[in-house]
Amino acid sequence: MAADTLRAEALTFSSADEVIEAFHERRWTDGLPIIPPTEERVRAMIDAAGRPGPDVVGVVPPRWAEATVEHVAINAVMAGCLPAYMPVLIAAIEAACDPAFVLYSVQATTHPCAVLMVVTGPIVEELGLNYSHGVFAPGNRANASLGRAMRLVLINVGGAIPGHGDQSTQGSPAKFSYCIAENEAATPWEPFRVEKGFSSEDSTVTVYSGEAPHNVNEHVCDSPFTTLRVIASVMTTLANNHVTGVSKGDCLVVLGPEHAHSIAAGGLSRRDVQTYFWETARNPVGRIHDRGPHTANWPEWVNREDMEAMVPIVAVPEDIHILVAGGPGKHSCFIPTFGFQRSVTRRIERG
Repeated sequence: MAADTLRAEALTFSSADEVIEAFHERRWTDGLPIIPPTEERVRAMIDAAGRPGPDVVGVVPPRWAEATVEHVAINAVMAGCLPAYMPVLIAAIEAACDPAFVLYSVQATTHPCAVLMVVTGPIVEELGLNYSHGVFAPGNRANASLGRAMRLVLINVGGAIPGHGDQSTQGSPAKFSYCIAENEAATPWEPFRVEKGFSSEDSTVTVYSGEAPHNVNEHVCDSPFTTLRVIASVMTTLANNHVTGVSKGDCLVVLGPEHAHSIAAGGLSRRDVQTYFWETARNPVGRIHDRGPHTANWPEWVNREDMEAMVPIVAVPEDIHILVAGGPGKHSCFIPTFGFQRSVTRRIERG
């Protein structure tokens, strides 16, 4: 399928209010007021990207339109980004447009998944991204505007307008803005990006097709394994897509620092945690065999005739990604994904 080419053009308005109202009328927003993308502001964004405006960053479904650096810059301005944020946004859009991510399904499905951006590395402190208290919450410009800029690109370039390109039955507040950072100082294991094969000097962004986070409230467990067992119980809910799409996708567990340190204090590595979840977060065949048409995705070793056989939520332990983020308090969360595609990580390139 040939990609559509969108052409940016200059429009003339008499006031910022007129710009905002015109953009709302054309459905070029997420429903919130935008920053008018003046030529001067857009040029500053393009310059910060270190790439020419016409360069194609990726092809965005379901419209299958080319997102150029200029298109990204326009939406970044509208979202309230600073120019310094552009390298993160460019890398995230490249990752989301990777075929492995299957962005068409993420954009067009009835499922309430959104593109979650996870940033890690030196750039987190440089840009002031929030990784501590309220990491998923509002209140931080970098997190909020970067997540919002991704959504505006998905709408304005990709055509993911609710009820049209975006067919999500109920949607999700995560579709307004979904961007977090790793709390590297509170991580008892190697940094997230290093675990993925990058160097500690690199900065990276990973995209997931994430549902809104499901809180794990655990204040009383007295051992690493009892804490992990509580988290695993959330991961096995019959309502998430991993129950039937087990061999296709991956998922994310975001441990609060207190949970992470109590688990690590018991001598458990990140791989131990992944293995525990893989072995424990399972459902018996009898509970899920009629949940949908995707049981063919189960690993070959699952005996489909044995109603007591236990089915994992992903194919291998490494498909359960473990990130540490948030502030004090004994809370963690599980983020199911669409379940049928892979997260993608990109190094953030700065000119």
